[in-house]
Amino acid sequence: MLTIGELASYAGVTVRAVRHYHAKGLLPEPERDRSGYRRYDAGAAVELIKIRTLTEAGVPLARVRELLQAGEEEFATAVADIDKRLRAEIRQRQRHRERIARLAAGDSLTLPPEVVGYLDRLRALGVDERIVQAERDGWILLAAHSPERVPEWMARKREQIADPQLIDFFLTLSQALDRTAGDLRLDELADRLAAYITRLAEEKGEDYVDDIDIEPPLVKLMDTLAFGTVPSARRLIELLKERGWTGWTKLERVNPM
Repeated sequence: MLTIGELASYAGVTVRAVRHYHAKGLLPEPERDRSGYRRYDAGAAVELIKIRTLTEAGVPLARVRELLQAGEEEFATAVADIDKRLRAEIRQRQRHRERIARLAAGDSLTLPPEVVGYLDRLRALGVDERIVQAERDGWILLAAHSPERVPEWMARKREQIADPQLIDFFLTLSQALDRTAGDLRLDELADRLAAYITRLAEEKGEDYVDDIDIEPPLVKLMDTLAFGTVPSARRLIELLKERGWTGWTKLERVNPM
């Protein structure tokens, strides 16, 4: 016969847990012996181990009570269901672990491989890291919002990044990042960018230029990210509007101011 402390030790729980299971009606509470102690037999130890195993698996105490009173077939079916749920949770946690492990990879976090390759290409071309960061943050939002469209968007990006004129624009913007809003170089950059966009629209159609079909709040959020990372971008957009185009994330033709 076991004392409550010995029972708890055998089952791998605390004395407090044993008393809690008594209070919940899960484990019968034996009568006290002549010495005033409650004594438990091996059957109580087996039941307590079952209770501990089920509760550790996340089974609510009310359900534990039902299972302890169930027949062998019902109990086996319930345990199989619990095992299925646990295996699903393990797979989900494994996916979480894989994502956490990618934290050290920087851009790989939440970004598809083709986007990571595009960002690496920008870096290889000598584009300022602040511009790359603005691009990366925007792609994180886009990939989360419309993952099915990423391959389509990236195919166009790869095509565009092969254009020496666009590469030259990125490099010029990199040099203009720390310039003030009144710097004439921004005007020159706006001229070149407007000319490039106009040529692209004439050759491939305005739908090719304005291909980001997302809600205005997300466009605004992505613009805010870009303006926060590349302060001169806001002034560049103002200058671009004077030349017939507006927008950073989503380009649209407007009447020149």
